[in-house]
Amino acid sequence: MNKKFMVFAITLVLLLIVSMTLAVMIGSVSITPLHVWKVIFSKISIFSNSIEGDWSRSQEIIIWQIRVPRVLLAAIVGAGLAIAGAAVQALVRNSIADPYILGISSGATVGATAVIILGAFSFLGIYALSVAAFFGSFMAMVLVFLLSRVGGRISIFRLLLAGMAVSFILSATSNFMLMMSKEEGGIKAVMYWMLGSLAGAKWSNLLIPAIIFVIVFVLLWLHYRQLNLLLLGEEAAVTLGVNLQQFRVQLIVLVSLLTGVLVAVSGSIGFVGLIIPHIVRLFVGSNYKYVIPISALLGAVFLVWADAIARVLIAPEEMPIGIITAFCGGPFFIWLLRRNNYSFGEGD
Repeated sequence: MNKKFMVFAITLVLLLIVSMTLAVMIGSVSITPLHVWKVIFSKISIFSNSIEGDWSRSQEIIIWQIRVPRVLLAAIVGAGLAIAGAAVQALVRNSIADPYILGISSGATVGATAVIILGAFSFLGIYALSVAAFFGSFMAMVLVFLLSRVGGRISIFRLLLAGMAVSFILSATSNFMLMMSKEEGGIKAVMYWMLGSLAGAKWSNLLIPAIIFVIVFVLLWLHYRQLNLLLLGEEAAVTLGVNLQQFRVQLIVLVSLLTGVLVAVSGSIGFVGLIIPHIVRLFVGSNYKYVIPISALLGAVFLVWADAIARVLIAPEEMPIGIITAFCGGPFFIWLLRRNNYSFGEGD
């Protein structure tokens, strides 16, 4: 498996590099791959003196300030949602679970709606939307966590029910704010945000999501044995030395933190955390030593292409990326249900 994993991983890394290059090239202004990499290397100090500047100023602005940050954010969000989905599926021992099942997305939507419609957190300026979305997702996570505790222990069944209940309540709250609003522009902005978009990608938006993604990725990968043991069931995991309640709490916090940060910068993008881990398991099995890194790579490739399609499909307008992922994820979800075998344990 190690050799197969390395070949698969290297192939996906190369595919990601090619995909990101093509995504930067795609748009209303045609750009050659040579110019893409020349501009990128010219921004790296050790290469800047050896790169001949044969591109225009407008090309440099389009590549470096608009398209490269957007493509990088797409890769980070795709990779992050994919590993978050893989972690949640281990947590609840079900391969059709995803990060949004915990109500995190709905919480972020309430925060974003409050900013756009009500002007909340306006003192934070350009960071108001991201901070409010993250704060909303964090509060939703805390509420779900508190509701799922029974006798000091987390019940997975109650966790799922609490996530659904909190999600419905928060969605109703967002819809109420939309209904009461009289600003057509604000309503359109909220609806667009709910469907997900990377149009606001800037270099300043990349640092925090990148750092959080790296931290969560490393922690999940280091604990791949515990994730594998979760798939065996509670009794088996406890027998083999896993502090089940503590690990579940850590897992919920990590997934909520990562998902909240990503939703704050990209809006609500569904189905990535559902379909990517499942596809990965079809190729590399259920060992999380391989599932986590391969999910990250495949998730990054998937969302880079989803965003590229969203930009060009109805150009010069831009389609929300959530529509693209829904068109891909919906049929895949139906296929999973038709297989009638979507749990890690015995068939339902």
